[in-house]
Amino acid sequence: MIYSKNVREVDKQLKKIFDLIDDYLENNYGNTYKRHPNRPGRGETTNKASDGLFNVGASFTAGYGSLYGRGYAVDVDFATLDNVSEKVQMDIEEEVAELLREIIPQYFPNQDVRVSRDGNVLKIYGELVLHKT
Repeated sequence: MIYSKNVREVDKQLKKIFDLIDDYLENNYGNTYKRHPNRPGRGETTNKASDGLFNVGASFTAGYGSLYGRGYAVDVDFATLDNVSEKVQMDIEEEVAELLREIIPQYFPNQDVRVSRDGNVLKIYGELVLHKT
């Protein structure tokens, strides 16, 4: 698959944002559930998405059938065998949405980037372009 330099840079910035959110979730909820027995503890790998209780990230979606079109579908995964209620999942996803609304403008200034629920998915959409300064 071929990616433009700009897409790679956008992905790098999003990874920084998700790492910040992962830290927030680990600090606030990391001891709420037992981590999956096969999952390394927080900080035991070089990638925050691969250790601890949470994996926060996003996948690009073309937006077919979406209210908002193309964008990034946000995933907030719990690495646990414990039962996590739908309410807890939704509450934490809403907290993640608020964090994204606060943090994204720092990494993508002067751009129209929004975070909304799109059906049952949390979505980042709008102008996500890195401008050279």
